Amino acid sequence: MILSEIDTVDDISKEVFLDKYFKPQKPVLIKGFAKKWDAYNKWNLDYIYEQANEQIVGLYDNKPADPNKATDEPITRMKMRDYIRLIQTQPSDLRIFFYIITDKLPELLKNFSYPDLGFKYFKRIPTLFFGGSEARVLMHYDVDLGDLLHFQFEGKKRVLLFPPEEAPFLYKVPFSVHTIYNVDYEQPDYERFPALRHAKGHEIFMDHGDALFMPSGYWHFNRYLEAGFSVTLRSFPSSPKRLCNMLKEVFFIRCTDKLMRKLFKQKWVDYKQRKAFKRSQKALDMYLKQSN
Repeated sequence: MILSEIDTVDDISKEVFLDKYFKPQKPVLIKGFAKKWDAYNKWNLDYIYEQANEQIVGLYDNKPADPNKATDEPITRMKMRDYIRLIQTQPSDLRIFFYIITDKLPELLKNFSYPDLGFKYFKRIPTLFFGGSEARVLMHYDVDLGDLLHFQFEGKKRVLLFPPEEAPFLYKVPFSVHTIYNVDYEQPDYERFPALRHAKGHEIFMDHGDALFMPSGYWHFNRYLEAGFSVTLRSFPSSPKRLCNMLKEVFFIRCTDKLMRKLFKQKWVDYKQRKAFKRSQKALDMYLKQSN
């Protein structure tokens, strides 16, 4: 992988954000951006522990999804308070995925404000994500194709970002929003996955209170270096073309994949894995031919 740094700023105006990052769809890291929130000191695991009461949450780990189950089926369930204490006291790869604040912990809505950066937020689904110090999230892009403002809290996190046009080198799985399961983005095996060597992206390390702007369709891999959590604020698709692509992703591609997975289980998963490898190998062959 060819990884470079992204622009990093301590603050940003709406005008600069729109002209330099949003319109050209370029990522940027804004250090300590959450400090602007009046309730910034409440964004920690202990505060969420106090608010969670007896709530039960679904948990996921680093293993590939079971082909005999729905891809969004958690591996286990636990009281949120027990989960928070678990990741605070010992290494764990358990994580909470797409926890919608509006539905599950609306008290948190009082503790942040939507930054005035000039784009329209989808305020129905501000979402939390939690992870233990061993947790990682498979390389993927978000199915709704929204622009994302992603805040990190508590522990440090490593993020890899790749623009949509790099998908051919990332071993994208057809009918899915993720890459093949057995690519190790922490220690990439270029002998096994040679196309990955030519993928051009960014490496970002996030600290407590940092915000990362991820443009629509950007691929991202998240690795929790310490127990922590994040909140993602997302926008509506900002163009008719992107809206059409989002509807296609949600209502055709995703539904087709669910049906085929239900009918053929492991055979469907294996087929998609093989197809992903063949497509990336073809992209690599074309790239090397053009380079020579």
